[in-house]
Amino acid sequence: MTTDISELKNVASQVRRDIVRMVHGCQSGHPGGSLGCTDYLVALYFSAMKHDPKFNMDGIGEDLFFLSNGHISPVFYSVLAHAGYFDKAELATFRKLGTRLQGHPTTHEHLPGVRIASGSLGQGLSVAIGAAQAKKLNKDSSLVFTLHGDGELQEGQIWEAAMYAPHNKVDNLIAAIDVNGQQIDGSTKNVLSLGDLHAKWVAFGWDVLEAKGNDMEALLTVLAEAKSRTGQGKPIVILLHTEMGYGVDFMMGTHKWHGTAPNDAQLAQALGQLEETLGDY
Repeated sequence: MTTDISELKNVASQVRRDIVRMVHGCQSGHPGGSLGCTDYLVALYFSAMKHDPKFNMDGIGEDLFFLSNGHISPVFYSVLAHAGYFDKAELATFRKLGTRLQGHPTTHEHLPGVRIASGSLGQGLSVAIGAAQAKKLNKDSSLVFTLHGDGELQEGQIWEAAMYAPHNKVDNLIAAIDVNGQQIDGSTKNVLSLGDLHAKWVAFGWDVLEAKGNDMEALLTVLAEAKSRTGQGKPIVILLHTEMGYGVDFMMGTHKWHGTAPNDAQLAQALGQLEETLGDY
């Protein structure tokens, strides 16, 4: 684990290279949200979260992470590989026949690091709350983290869970929302406006923090602050203001790269903007 910003940025650059190469390799997948969430997942797995790459499903004595918006699996798989959960050479099998690296993470392939199948949006917060309550029952002081898309907040189950957690004082939970303003059919504002997210989460009884989601320094700061606020009777949510496609100029700020794979020329253009820091798989 590290707080060295340059080291974390190097990991993030390599993860972004992995993302565009993985999606290009099978001509399928979701690069936009993956690129936008890269910095957060790198900060989480390489700095903020106490976890063991040897991996067991019980996760006793370690922090747990649940990816709710499972379509951004490329960033999740790359971060897990670089964190030592499995050989990064396996990233080349993404979305191919017989792979453990399915388009949406699943558990029956027994890929280390994956705790739930997350293809249907809206379910991750409910699962995380259950895990957090189990930790309390087991007198396990470690934390539970989640990540969600802002478009995912249009799912009703999210708000059922959002009511349940404060009522039951699930204060060992830190949720994060990727607020990039984009979803598969367009901007969240045009598809179904989310309104004032900060005010909504406060009204539901959560402790709300906000941060620039593509700023590594800001992420380390907000994660440290979030951890310091656990155990005080409220669940915590971080609103991460990110840009879809961050790091690749022609993918940034548009829903068109939500689920589109780059062609050969676009891959070359993308890789030209992303430094190879840890070696390509």
